[in-house]
Amino acid sequence: MTGNLSDIKLIDIPKIQDPRGNLAIIEKDVIPFEIKRVYYLFDVPSNAYRGGHAHKNLKQVLIALSGSFDVILDDGNERKVITLNKPDKALIIPTGIWRELENFSSGSVCLVLASNVFNENDYVRDYNEFLKIKN
Repeated sequence: MTGNLSDIKLIDIPKIQDPRGNLAIIEKDVIPFEIKRVYYLFDVPSNAYRGGHAHKNLKQVLIALSGSFDVILDDGNERKVITLNKPDKALIIPTGIWRELENFSSGSVCLVLASNVFNENDYVRDYNEFLKIKN
């Protein structure tokens, strides 16, 4: 399982600014993989915790469509926290990165774009197992 914190990218999503409201555009060349699954988290209580896993093959992009939340990223050697709070910023998470989401603000919505459909066998849900696989 590959993936280091240096592989994580925060990218700008192209937008068109307009006095009537902005328009963000996600097309084929914006995301570095083919999107095969889209889902979103909403109505997450502020003290709730989401994530708590890594993926063996799946790549993901996270976007805070509304509100804010923290993404804790861990490659088995170091940890990093990124706060997502702008709908025109996307966090690209490669394979082999442990992720946890917390500190959801009221009304926050987290959009997830995934490189494949759901597959339970792709998940590593135990942190100690994750460390064994990474090292």
